[in-house]
Amino acid sequence: MSTAQETAGGELQPWAEVTPDAARRLLVAAVEAFAERGYHATTTRDIAGRAGMSPAALYIHYKTKEELLHRISRIGHEKALDILRTAGGRAGSPAERLADAVSSFVRWHAGGRTTARVVQYELDSLGADARAEIIALRRQVDAEVRAIIEDGVAAGDFDVPDVPGTTLAVLSLCIDVARWFNVDGPRTPEMVGDLYADLVLRMVGADRRKRSGADGQK
Repeated sequence: MSTAQETAGGELQPWAEVTPDAARRLLVAAVEAFAERGYHATTTRDIAGRAGMSPAALYIHYKTKEELLHRISRIGHEKALDILRTAGGRAGSPAERLADAVSSFVRWHAGGRTTARVVQYELDSLGADARAEIIALRRQVDAEVRAIIEDGVAAGDFDVPDVPGTTLAVLSLCIDVARWFNVDGPRTPEMVGDLYADLVLRMVGADRRKRSGADGQK
């Protein structure tokens, strides 16, 4: 897998929404630099150098370093939200939908761990307006998972006394994969996704018989 594909979560057309090519190359370089050095320790010269361009060329496409981080974060959160909306809107029981949401979300964080680290852990580096936009997207992410858990509780499939707290725990578990996942380790993103889906179903108290349908989808 190329660096560009890894930073975009292993997609066949990584960062296809970013054009022209020079802007995409700069964005990929920024993801790599922010993940490796942190936002504040990274300079525009670092980013341009990684992209094989001059520092002056960066400003043709991005006014500031923060604009780069904002675009990375927005695209990343929109992709994460789309993953969860797709899982939440599928046919099936709450257990099946929650398993699909968790496994898909985990695979994205593992397969695109470089991007995910920047998207999830550099929020405080954004200015107030940009941060507010990303926080709004995060609330939508939270709402997608919370809705599935609420459906499971209403159906009597889940035993969850604290839905908001459990939603936070589920999301935290998934997001943390980006911190520790090692592409050279013994587990693939798919393996971790399946493991975490099972762990989360146990967390919400899904009846083993209810979980069997979700297990069969893996």
